[in-house]
Amino acid sequence: MQLTQKHQEYWSKNLTITAVLMVIWFVVTFVIGYFGAELASITVLGFPFPFYMGAQGSLIIYVLIIWYYAHYMNKLDIEYGVQEGEE
Repeated sequence: MQLTQKHQEYWSKNLTITAVLMVIWFVVTFVIGYFGAELASITVLGFPFPFYMGAQGSLIIYVLIIWYYAHYMNKLDIEYGVQEGEE
């Protein structure tokens, strides 16, 4: 099956946003934990930054990533005419 230029643009944008959000996820999940000792001097709401991120900061960021992806993809679907039908 040959993809049209419009399909290629759609998937290119989809893959780009997915890659960016995965990099953010990786940094929040692994990089902050890896550099936890160095980041412990930073406090957020009275807690050391790595502890705060592990306890609830990363969860907030995960929810924001999911929300942003859903919002972005809904707009992209409408732009390219592939949104779900209203049945």
